[in-house]
Amino acid sequence: MMKENVKVPAPHAAENDPLGPADMVVGVLGGTGDQGRGLARRLGLAGREVLIGSRSADRARSIARDLPSATGVDNAECAARADLVVVAVPWDSHAVILSEVAGELAGKIVVDCVVPMGFDKRGAHALDVPEGSACLQAQQICPESRVVGAFHHVSAALLLDPSVPLVETDVMVVGDDRAATDAVIELADTIPGMRGIYAGRLRNSRQVEALTANLISINRRYRAHAGVRVTDVPRTSVR
Repeated sequence: MMKENVKVPAPHAAENDPLGPADMVVGVLGGTGDQGRGLARRLGLAGREVLIGSRSADRARSIARDLPSATGVDNAECAARADLVVVAVPWDSHAVILSEVAGELAGKIVVDCVVPMGFDKRGAHALDVPEGSACLQAQQICPESRVVGAFHHVSAALLLDPSVPLVETDVMVVGDDRAATDAVIELADTIPGMRGIYAGRLRNSRQVEALTANLISINRRYRAHAGVRVTDVPRTSVR
């Protein structure tokens, strides 16, 4: 059962929020892993300044050298310097790493793309999370942050492949802060081929995260890099 006692920020109008994607310094916690590195690469190519975060600053610097517009730092500096922070750490480290940098993340948009998932002989499967989802766990650990769920269904292989100019997929964006979800939708839209779409409140993050296991099953069966497309929603109407 979901626990819905998580404190969430009150929604407010996007037009009152001074932060826009063009002005953002984007930090990626877990930026040395495939998903984080792939998102950092695409955001850098789209013109964002990117900070690669890692527990090892040396490893972060090594990874950042091969990415556009990227600087490698440790997790604490990444969280402190970035305007918006993408959380792409392994699930096993999710709670620990967020607890370490919760103070630095206060007041910031935190985009969680972590999927609590396990693998066995029957394939990928979603894991139960006491808080309800990785996003809800993040909001509980970082109550002063503006947590948004996004980028769960984007293939790391496509993000990292230089022969793929367009990452053709919709990005389901969930959150309780209207300005924060709008900002993340706009950020997704800066990556060629992507489209951000609002998909509900943060309490809906569980099923968004769990869908990743289905996509992995599709990919294994069809040797593909499947994404998600939402029909009958014009691009001009996604916010």
